Amino acid sequence: MKTNKRDDLGSYLEEQRAKKLAEMGEYLRHLREQQALSLDDVASITKVPARMLNAIEEGRLEPLPEPVYTKGFIKRYAEALGLNGSEFASVFPTAQVLTAKRQFWGELPAAQLKPIHLYLLYIVLIILAVTGLSQMVDRSAQQAVLPTAEKPPSTSKKPANSSPDQTKDKVALVSMNDANNSSEPVKVGLNVTSDSWVRVVVDGKKDFEGTLSQGTQRTWTAKQEIVVRAGNAGGVMVAYNNEEAKQLGSPGKIKQVIFKAD
Repeated sequence: MKTNKRDDLGSYLEEQRAKKLAEMGEYLRHLREQQALSLDDVASITKVPARMLNAIEEGRLEPLPEPVYTKGFIKRYAEALGLNGSEFASVFPTAQVLTAKRQFWGELPAAQLKPIHLYLLYIVLIILAVTGLSQMVDRSAQQAVLPTAEKPPSTSKKPANSSPDQTKDKVALVSMNDANNSSEPVKVGLNVTSDSWVRVVVDGKKDFEGTLSQGTQRTWTAKQEIVVRAGNAGGVMVAYNNEEAKQLGSPGKIKQVIFKAD
């Protein structure tokens, strides 16, 4: 009977985790698609395998690690999309069924191990665990992390043969051509004011991809064009052909800009 009660509690906790993961995963997928990012793009930013991110989006617990590690994956995923990762991931339940208590009571003198005592104590443990989980679920509903009313408006679906990078270029492509410098090689200088993931493609070849820390200064030159893509556009200042440096985009937002010589 004790084993059945423990199994029932474990099943309940697992069911609550799966339900919450499905809600959070659906929201993350919606936000990722709105920003025209693929799972591989997010995996490159978060360093979390794409198959794990896919499991989160689909609400599948089986491929994921222990709840506490899964919670960390959710936090990093949310931060890559511009959310407050700690606040977003805080609603994911990580409670586990405690089994250490059985060993403790097993070491007590035989005179104190009456079945009625063990039964009552076990009932108390179940009540405490269920009460704590219920409070956690209620708190998550009040935090307005996933309010339906605040979900970003749905966008039109991408063409079936359109790649994520192509779609992103249509949304965020910004032209910064300068007719006076059309015959000059392209020169782009970056000054990082806040940590950001950055990818730089020079004349069609990827020259750099990774996270640049605050205070980093880098310069690239090209004959045709330079493509700069940043995960935190507000933390990257860009100087084009020795012009005054400008902010690439909004803080916490993903932005891609193409600088051309002609």
